[in-house]
Amino acid sequence: MAKVIDEVKDALKKGEEAVKKVVEEGKEIIEKAEEKVGLKESSEKKSSKKLEKEAEEESTDEKRVADLEEKKKALLEKAAKLKEKVAESVPTTEELKEQIKAKKKSDMLIPLEEYVKAGIYLGTKVVTPDMRPFVYRRRADGLAIFNTDLIDEKLKEGIEFLSQFDAKEIILVCKRQAGWKAAKMFSKLTGIRIFTKKYPAGILTNTELPDFFENELTVVFDSWLDKNALNDTLNVKKKVLMICDTNNFAKGADKVIIGNNKSARSLGLIFYLLTKGYCKAKKIECDIPDLEWWTGEVEE
Repeated sequence: MAKVIDEVKDALKKGEEAVKKVVEEGKEIIEKAEEKVGLKESSEKKSSKKLEKEAEEESTDEKRVADLEEKKKALLEKAAKLKEKVAESVPTTEELKEQIKAKKKSDMLIPLEEYVKAGIYLGTKVVTPDMRPFVYRRRADGLAIFNTDLIDEKLKEGIEFLSQFDAKEIILVCKRQAGWKAAKMFSKLTGIRIFTKKYPAGILTNTELPDFFENELTVVFDSWLDKNALNDTLNVKKKVLMICDTNNFAKGADKVIIGNNKSARSLGLIFYLLTKGYCKAKKIECDIPDLEWWTGEVEE
C-alpha cells in the first residue's frame, strides 16, 4: 500500500513538473508573441510617422509652389507695368530722327537754310579720292553735292584749328577774284595778313628777299590756284589749313574745310564764319558785318 502511495506521489510530482514546464513554455510563447506584436506596432507607428511626414512635406511643397506662382505672377505684372512706362517714355524711331535733326540744326554754326542759300554744298563734276567721303550724291547735271552736316563739322574744326595761332603767325592766300572782297574784310577785322591778286614767290622760303615772312600757318583757298603758296609752306614744313572743293586734293593739308570755293556767295560765307569764329576765340572786339554783306555778289 505504501508502495502504491509512493508511486502516486511520484506521478503527481512528475505531473506538476510537466504542468510547470508547459506553463513556462506557454509563458515563453506568450512573451515572444507579445514581443512580436510590440515590434509590429512599433513598425506601424514608424511607418505612420513617415507617411505623415511625407504627406506634410507634400502639402508644404504644394503651398510653396503656390507661393512661388503668386510671386511670379506679381513680378510679371510689375514687369508689364514697367514696360508700359518705358514704352511711354522712350521715343519712336521717327521721333528720334526728328530729335537728332533738331539738335543738329541747333548745333550748326548758322541755319541750314543759309548754307543752302549760299550754295556752299555745290561741288564740281570732278570728284577726287580725297573728297569722295564728303560727297552726298550727284545731281542730274553731274555736279557733286557735299553733305551739309559734314560742311558744318569741317568749318567748326577749321575755326578751332585757325584759332590756335596768333594773327601775326598766319597768312591767307586767295587768288580767286570772287573771294577778294570778303578776304579784305577778314584781314581788316582779324589782323591776319592776306595775299589775293598775287603771291610773291619765295616770300616764305628765301631769307634774302626783303619781304621775307616767317609764318606758322598758311590758309589756302584753292590748292590749284594757290599752289605756289602751298608748296612754299610745305617746303618750310609749316601748317596748312585748306579749303577744298570736290576737285581739290587735300595733300599737305593739316586741316581741311570742305565746300564750294568758286562762287562769291560761298566764299563770303566761309570768310564770314572764319572771321566770326576767330574773333570770338581771340576775344577781338569788332563790328562784323551781317552775313548778307559777305555773301553779296558785288565784287571789288
